[in-house]
Amino acid sequence: MRIIFNGQQAFGKACLEAMLERGDDVIAVFCAPGKEGGPMDPVKEFALEKGLPVHQPKSYKDADTLALIRRLKPDLCVLAYVTVFIPREAREIPTHGTICFHPSLLPLHRGPSSINWPIIGGATQTGLTIFYPDDGLDEGDILLQKTVDIGPDDTLGSVYFKKIFPLGVEAVLEAVDLLAAGNAPRVKQDDSNATYESWCRKEDARIDWSRPVADVYNLIRGTNPQPGAWTTQDGRVLKIFDCARLDEAAGAPGQVTRVSEEGFAVAAGGGAILVKRVMPEGSKKMPADEFARDGGVREGDVLGGGL
Repeated sequence: MRIIFNGQQAFGKACLEAMLERGDDVIAVFCAPGKEGGPMDPVKEFALEKGLPVHQPKSYKDADTLALIRRLKPDLCVLAYVTVFIPREAREIPTHGTICFHPSLLPLHRGPSSINWPIIGGATQTGLTIFYPDDGLDEGDILLQKTVDIGPDDTLGSVYFKKIFPLGVEAVLEAVDLLAAGNAPRVKQDDSNATYESWCRKEDARIDWSRPVADVYNLIRGTNPQPGAWTTQDGRVLKIFDCARLDEAAGAPGQVTRVSEEGFAVAAGGGAILVKRVMPEGSKKMPADEFARDGGVREGDVLGGGL
């Protein structure tokens, strides 16, 4: 099949690389317009290294862009992490249409932060979907899905990079093969089970130490490394990354109950959080015990005061 590849960042590059390695006929690469003065997107850089034509249209509604896609006479368009909207007129030009990767088990967790939210919500499973996009947000028919477990100590980073990322590359290749063979499924999403969440932003990542310790732990895991769960210490923002849940009697919510070589423990509802890695305001990430040794926090301090 003559394939147009459209993607961005590390995941897009990994998918493109895998497709080329096995001999897929990628006839052109599309990616988002670059920012002036910013670094080149890894997909564009890799495509140019391989001698592939690269296009970066600002809009896929533009007549010239649509004419370009028609001239390419594609059989399939593969979307692997795309942030620019692709309208139906463009999606339907390829003979076999367009397929798209999404890192959740659709119709669950439609939206841009679809890995953060299941972890924050305490889910034990999530996954990925290859689907046929329509004009809705992550609402098209499903081609295939893969499930991954969320372990009790998994973070956003580990779920994505160690599980969804490699499995997603394999799923993109599998989907292309199914379409090429003419037996790709097309299953409608059950909208009655759909959930949608917007971006997981800084305001969503503020720690409420009065919440049950499980909720606090899940919030920290689900925002590590981005956007980073945070609290306050002496009126300054303190981001918290690596940590462990402690089911032990503790003090008042937000109280630092002990400091050790492992880090420092902070009381939450029904237990405590052992903080192992932090990023103080205006500084870089560091071990929590180092932060404590430098006087950043002491036993008895209470975190979480207003800014």
